[in-house]
Amino acid sequence: MSPALFVLVAVAGGVGAALRFLVDDAVRRRTGGARPLGTLVVNLTGAFALGLVVGLADRGSLGDGSGIDLVAVLGTGLLGGYTTFSTAVVEVVRLVEERRWGYAAVHGPGMLVAGVGLAALGWWLGA
Repeated sequence: MSPALFVLVAVAGGVGAALRFLVDDAVRRRTGGARPLGTLVVNLTGAFALGLVVGLADRGSLGDGSGIDLVAVLGTGLLGGYTTFSTAVVEVVRLVEERRWGYAAVHGPGMLVAGVGLAALGWWLGA
């Protein structure tokens, strides 16, 4: 990995994390603070976007001729910083702690299944 690619991935990761913060905050304000919904929106939109990036890369449509690895910058950097598995898992634990059993039982597996479906849709659209 070149130093330039390392810096680009790191900067994109920071941008993705800031974007996650903004999206999560906007969802929380709009839904009255419903904690897991912001993370759900972030992870599902991120799964779709990563599927799209990979699909476009597979098709050869994601190159600008600069030699920059856009899959690394967009996928690992931007979308890696944007999405968050660890927060999703902790939110399921919080739901259990709050005795919101049904929501906890649906939230974790539901996010996984929906995320896989949206990633596949993005990949299909990109390819």
